[in-house]
Amino acid sequence: MGYTKDQLLARLQELKIDFTCYDHPVVLTVEEQAKHVGHLGGALSKNLLLKDKKHRLYVVSALAGTKVDMKILSQRLGLGKGGLRMAPEESLLQVLQVPLGCVTPFALINESASAVSLLLDDGFKSKQSCYFHPLTNDVTIALSSSNLDKFLISIGKQPAYVKLEEAPAVGKDSPPDLAHLVPSGAPNSSEQPVENTTPTNVAHQNKVTKETVKAKPKVQSKGPETSQSKVDKSTNYISVDKFVNDVFDIISPVFLSEALKKLDVKEEELSSIIDGIKGRAAPDLESIALSLKNASYTSGFHAGSECMLNHGLRGRPSRN
Repeated sequence: MGYTKDQLLARLQELKIDFTCYDHPVVLTVEEQAKHVGHLGGALSKNLLLKDKKHRLYVVSALAGTKVDMKILSQRLGLGKGGLRMAPEESLLQVLQVPLGCVTPFALINESASAVSLLLDDGFKSKQSCYFHPLTNDVTIALSSSNLDKFLISIGKQPAYVKLEEAPAVGKDSPPDLAHLVPSGAPNSSEQPVENTTPTNVAHQNKVTKETVKAKPKVQSKGPETSQSKVDKSTNYISVDKFVNDVFDIISPVFLSEALKKLDVKEEELSSIIDGIKGRAAPDLESIALSLKNASYTSGFHAGSECMLNHGLRGRPSRN
């Protein structure tokens, strides 16, 4: 079990951190929260849980009015344009140990979130008080950024403030300015990475890996592969999971672009909707893909058998 609201507030009191609590009905968005505490003058925050292709997690905590462009942020972290996406709800429950709508820097108090990276909006530092949910979204607490820093340092997190709306060039002569904020390891979660990727900052390791793979003899599959047998190759889709992820990687930006043109909704809210669609549709798509894959194996086997019966091993008609 993770920390409760009462345990968190007790911890803040032990640290002699000044804060104020405001009770209100359960809220799921910043807009709903603003109806209850927006008039009090504090800085409302929006908090995103993101993941990269290696399943490393990031909490991005920004002022409500700050625009967070995930493509730009991904490049600044050295992950490429499409390296970040919204993390699934399972990560909220398993790693941060909070329900939907309760992501804040305070969730990093749980030991299961020790490997999660935190990026704080530089704008918080200029605000007299900042508003966050204390592990539950029926309460908002107000505290200064310096007191937030005090809490983070107490749990072993060095506060990292970022100008999230900046878009510095990233290239050969301009390395990613936020690469140092990429976590060194994946969080303690049941979700395992599908792709066999290599850290971008280990060039020698990448070279050795390629040579090793090249030296291995090719082994042909002896039959249909189950969903548990996953081999990632760049030239085909032996991995059903990789195929499904690539399908959503293609569809999601298109859906996001079209929806933003026609709907009055923020990008981060749409991204959350897309992730929910993926969570519900992925199992069915995986099942269909696996069925097609096994069918192709079966068709290939029958075609090969018929060819051997009709033409022999060397492609010539068999003699009776």
